[in-house]
Amino acid sequence: MRHPRWAGALMACVLVAAVAQAQSSVRVRGTIVAIDGNTMMVKSRDGRDLKLLLADPLTVAVAKAARFEDIKEGDYLGATTQARPDGSNIAVELHYIAPTVSPGQSGSDLLPGATMTNANVASKVTATGARELTLQYKDGAHRIIVPEGVQIVRSVPGTRADLVPGEYVFVAAQVGADGAMSAARVQVSKDGVKPAQ
Repeated sequence: MRHPRWAGALMACVLVAAVAQAQSSVRVRGTIVAIDGNTMMVKSRDGRDLKLLLADPLTVAVAKAARFEDIKEGDYLGATTQARPDGSNIAVELHYIAPTVSPGQSGSDLLPGATMTNANVASKVTATGARELTLQYKDGAHRIIVPEGVQIVRSVPGTRADLVPGEYVFVAAQVGADGAMSAARVQVSKDGVKPAQ
């Protein structure tokens, strides 16, 4: 008995869907407790003890402080902001992002009611007591106030040697059907500078 071609295609789609359902992603924020071979133990910011299997090879990105004064028009930034009652938007953190990251705006789980905007800097205002950026993306613009002290971060290449107990990490981890978490990329703090979140 011959099976029509569409039967094979249907089976392939079912398998892909099964794999997708078997894995999900979760954002992990917390402090490294221990490293044991390819396993990283993390105390999450909400107090949970988490175990992550580190991929081999593993990409490590180290946080490095940047300055508002160095931001230029055209720079591609990610901005986490919160809206104030008067409608203005206050930056919680700013970070440089890779060109491969999709532009746009969405909710952020960093803080309640926070928004994440990935966009190019269209304009910058620096004046006494006022620092503002306008971020421009395809569907609109986002004008934000950047208070003094807001963390501005770049990521630079790191190694596994940068993953040491006491450092803070941000990981977009994959969760398998058995609940085990794995990481192909880890962003880690250094010299007191936390990674973008």
